[in-house]
Amino acid sequence: MGRYTGSVCRLCRREGVKLFLKGPRCFTEKCAIDRRSTIPGQHGAARPRLTEYSLQLREKQKLKRIYGLVETQFKRYFFSAERKKEITGEALLVLLESRLDNIVYRAGFALSRKQARMLIRQNHFQVNGSAVNIPSSQVLLNDFVEVRAGSRALIPVKEAMARVEARGVPDWLELEQGLFKATVTGRPTKEAMALPVNEQLVVELYSR
Repeated sequence: MGRYTGSVCRLCRREGVKLFLKGPRCFTEKCAIDRRSTIPGQHGAARPRLTEYSLQLREKQKLKRIYGLVETQFKRYFFSAERKKEITGEALLVLLESRLDNIVYRAGFALSRKQARMLIRQNHFQVNGSAVNIPSSQVLLNDFVEVRAGSRALIPVKEAMARVEARGVPDWLELEQGLFKATVTGRPTKEAMALPVNEQLVVELYSR
């Protein structure tokens, strides 16, 4: 199955929580969850009782949709996390948080992860001084991400940077706003991620 190209607001409504897929709109009265919290579709008003499997599946779908992944990508991340000598759920979250598109979003260079992916593919960012245009690239401890000099006047970047103080930057990233540069100074923590997901249910789903 290809990447979803429909309305991202429908995804939030399907999961019943804000996934913050549309940047600033999610914080306004126009947010689909605030205006219409029912599941999309003809029978959306009727919420059936969820089975154990359904609960696990919904948590997996939330995580996939938050980071904008397709099923094959998500499985690859899960099995990579499973091979690590740590709690699988936490290792999975760290791998997802360490993606370049997520770092760009968390640092405040983009208003959403979707916008971050677009900007990265258009060669507007560097990692450790080298141009990188692959959104899934892993950014490691002490690596730094910066907006290329010729891209700092872009309207999407300027709009995102204008909101960075209100949004905040996680404590494992050090942002040098004047230099358009962010450095990974620590390990992403679950508390800083603040995701509406129970990752243990995702682990249980793949362990069935």
